[in-house]
Amino acid sequence: MVTISLCMIVKNEESIIERCLDSVQHVVDEINIIDTGSTDRTKEIVQNYTTRIFDFIWCDDFAKARNFSFQQATKDYTLWLDADDVLTTEYQQKLLQLKKSLNPNIDAVSMDYYVQLDEDGEIEISEKRYRLVKRSRNFQWQGAVHEFLHVKGKLFHSDVVITHLPLKKDRDRNIQIYERLMAAGHSFSARETFHYANELKSHQRFLEAINHYNTFLDLDLGSAEDKIQACLNVSDCYQHLRDSKQAIQSLLQSLLYERPSPETCCRIGHLFMEQFKNETSIYWYSQAIQQSSTTLGTQRRAYSTWLPHLQLSKLYDRLGLYENAHEHNEAARRYKPNDKRILDNEKYLYSRLNKGK
Repeated sequence: MVTISLCMIVKNEESIIERCLDSVQHVVDEINIIDTGSTDRTKEIVQNYTTRIFDFIWCDDFAKARNFSFQQATKDYTLWLDADDVLTTEYQQKLLQLKKSLNPNIDAVSMDYYVQLDEDGEIEISEKRYRLVKRSRNFQWQGAVHEFLHVKGKLFHSDVVITHLPLKKDRDRNIQIYERLMAAGHSFSARETFHYANELKSHQRFLEAINHYNTFLDLDLGSAEDKIQACLNVSDCYQHLRDSKQAIQSLLQSLLYERPSPETCCRIGHLFMEQFKNETSIYWYSQAIQQSSTTLGTQRRAYSTWLPHLQLSKLYDRLGLYENAHEHNEAARRYKPNDKRILDNEKYLYSRLNKGK
């Protein structure tokens, strides 16, 4: 059975660090905590779990902190988590099974990451990340912000799931790091340009965001997934700026990079729906249901499950096709049985169907 070192970088996590460590301490063989300047009880709490606590002077560079954390590992494999990550009981057992059965020739193991849950506790956004890596391969983190672990070799996709349960977020931290890098004359990579544009968008600096997304797309160096997301985000920016023509053109540009994803189809359908081009909107929402999501990368499950069905229900209602509308509302309800919007729509459609009879 392989051995595992847990490596985490933390700062002022007294409210959540126990939750994370309780969910994994009995599976890993070593816990390494790298503290980047806590002023609360984080280090005091962590002492109940490990003596391997290391100080790292914060330097506005997450990759350097992650790489320092990996340098402290001494076991066969290194597992990384953030303080607001947890493993449920089910996936604690799956990680233990993985530990017992993992072929030691494997270099890196991916795990599903439930990034965001909806109000019902259902998965809203998920992605795959390489979480467990062979220590001897000395894989390195890259990127001061939105850092990523560059892995290669023999890869394995596991059925382990890590859930993100954040309690707080410093929304200004990342953009401040990027702008300090820019002021220091740092030349942004394509990936950094993309993520800086994301930060600009989240801060409602839409024109600046559009400019940096276009710079990223012109470089033609990013992944197809990031290029598509850049197009979708540019469309969002234009919608905020009330330019529907440019919003649609940006969505259509995404089709240059890959077949349309469910999210792309839904977004195109929404824009046509707003213009009351009902048949065209129906076509795109129907495509969303038929498209399969990619195995890797970020998946926003609403776009391939309940959302297109609910929108199709509303569109068929506009056309007076209440049987079709009811059929799609029922399909949406199977995914979200307690959603008020869907339940209210169900009552409305029953009234229309009964009136017709």
